[in-house]
Amino acid sequence: MSRRKTLVIVLAGGAGSRLEPLTNERAKPAVPFAGTYRLVDFPLSNCMHSGLSDVWVVEQSNPASLAAHLANGRPWDLDRTYGGLLVLHPHLGDERGGFHQGTADALWRNEGLLREHGADDLVVVSADAVYRLDYGEVLEAHREADADVTMVTTEVSSSDASRYGIVQVDGDRVVDYAYKPDEPASTLATNEVFVFKAERALDVIAELGRDADPEEGLGDLGHGLLPQLVSDGRARQHRMRGYWRDVGTRESYWQAHMDLLLDPPPLRLDDPDWQILSRPTQRMPARVDETAQLDRALLSPGAVVRGRVERSVLAPGVVVEEGAVVRDSVLLHDVRVESGAVVEHAVLDEAACVQEGARVIGSEDSVAVLERRQRVESGS
Repeated sequence: MSRRKTLVIVLAGGAGSRLEPLTNERAKPAVPFAGTYRLVDFPLSNCMHSGLSDVWVVEQSNPASLAAHLANGRPWDLDRTYGGLLVLHPHLGDERGGFHQGTADALWRNEGLLREHGADDLVVVSADAVYRLDYGEVLEAHREADADVTMVTTEVSSSDASRYGIVQVDGDRVVDYAYKPDEPASTLATNEVFVFKAERALDVIAELGRDADPEEGLGDLGHGLLPQLVSDGRARQHRMRGYWRDVGTRESYWQAHMDLLLDPPPLRLDDPDWQILSRPTQRMPARVDETAQLDRALLSPGAVVRGRVERSVLAPGVVVEEGAVVRDSVLLHDVRVESGAVVEHAVLDEAACVQEGARVIGSEDSVAVLERRQRVESGS
């Protein structure tokens, strides 16, 4: 009996406008996380641990930042002669050329390649969430149910529900799907991990494409494809019970870092049974001087701490000078906080500088954010 063929598609082309300014000069999946990782490391690590080695990454916005991180796919065991990592870009040269107008549109514009590949099942995932999931278990349940689509679901807060695709279920059968509804009927959301029966999904995409405006494309998966498969009665859910957090906004990105500082954290990135993998950073070990005061801090290689750091995450190369205070904050690569400066409830992008005596202070309702290379002076 022949083995079923699986292809993973990582949708990594979105602009990430809700995460600005962190996405002004980089792709959202290339945004740093927990100091030494990138957001795309989570789905790629899940693929490696799940035994899935045929992975296509769809790029578009700020692609160079993501391509530089992916390289040949070696950290995730995807540098292979057969299969492995393939990066897809928007293209010209045929009637489906042009920029992707959403996640379903990206599949439609690459329908020919997908059919030629000949996968039996498509695992389609986003790259803007922090979680651990065995895609193999989802695949197995999908095949046993003979479903056209299996949606991985999780409970979200009622205040956040309108940001997601919301489902209603009868047991494991999905009976209703609404994409980012103004008035959600439940708090059970899809977490942007889907397994499709490839032929059926591509057939529906082709049907939708015949009626689509070439300029507008097919939009997202939730606009046409998922509602159609749900209405056919062959959609199933796979409930996820573990930690999952979408980090598509500045507030949720900040909160995911604060979650890491809990004892124990809800998600261990260095779990020996399921490590999150990434490209190694080539920096010296972190340095903590005698003047430093630390309380629940994560320090990356190359960080230098001479001041006070409380409940914060410091990326490689961050410097906190003597007399400076950093609380409840996330500092990305090579940020500098000078003597007498105060940073609280904030996210500081790469190479930002808070100069001597300056203050960057957010609130419970609004995270303060500095852009890459931004300098803040005292009194500004």
